[in-house]
Amino acid sequence: MNTALVYYGMDVAKATLELAGPTDGRTFPNTPRGHAQLLGWLTAQPGPAHLVCEATGGYERAVVAGLHAARLRVSVLNPRTVRDFARATGRLAKTDPIDARVLRHFAQAHPPAPTAPASAAQTELVALAQEYQHLTAALTQEGNRLEHLTQPLALRLAAARVRQLKGQRDELEAALTRLLAATAELADRATRLQQIKGIGRKTAVSLLAFLPELGTLHAGQAAALAGVAPYNRDSGQWRGPRWIAGGRPAVRRALYMAALTASQRNLVLAPFYRRLVARGKPKKVALLAVMRKLVEHANRLLTQLANISPCTP
Repeated sequence: MNTALVYYGMDVAKATLELAGPTDGRTFPNTPRGHAQLLGWLTAQPGPAHLVCEATGGYERAVVAGLHAARLRVSVLNPRTVRDFARATGRLAKTDPIDARVLRHFAQAHPPAPTAPASAAQTELVALAQEYQHLTAALTQEGNRLEHLTQPLALRLAAARVRQLKGQRDELEAALTRLLAATAELADRATRLQQIKGIGRKTAVSLLAFLPELGTLHAGQAAALAGVAPYNRDSGQWRGPRWIAGGRPAVRRALYMAALTASQRNLVLAPFYRRLVARGKPKKVALLAVMRKLVEHANRLLTQLANISPCTP
């Protein structure tokens, strides 16, 4: 006889974890000690627990890792989806206890799939890729400032910062190379992605880090997660322009750079891009279409890779 899952909404803040259960709510510190208290409390509750929280930009990672280590079900949801559910059900107020209850009610109405635990290599890849993107943005900013500096001391200090940032970025590139070399699965996936003309090593690393679901998605899902899927705006006889929304900015940035190359050099996508422009599509819209095809093709390639048996020559 299967025991029904007991859903717990967990609102994650920097300092606290607000839990909403079947009968009451509890608050725990968002610290290692608080995580231990949470696990101890959950083990004393009846029924198999399934915790539901939102992605909060990092504050949820430690507690989710602890829940996974304890072999508990946990789902990390898109905050926008949950907020839309709250509005649709008339919950306009927003506090931590209210948000925790909304998360629980959402899970009861739309049972979510558990979020798979990330491997140690995947966790390290994300951390390194995020820092690499941060340093790249900082270098761009410093380079732009250098163009307008004339005072000698300011120039010298800015040049020193650029050298330091470039050195740190080189360290990160070396660390990423070592990680890929030491992790066969990541190396195989990165190699397969780079078979697509337009996707180089940096784009492949970004896709693996920020879109780890690649290779497990159905048609259209990869584009939606990346935020390059167009949405209709039609009503009656009126047909509005298609638009994109949501998605993952880091993935979109990587795909944009890949699309610039693919639109000129990819044997399939370059003619596709030129046809769209010739039909009067703005170049940015045509590039967006190339980005969409790139990420969907990447998903198909990795799906094929996952289906290949290790014994297959």
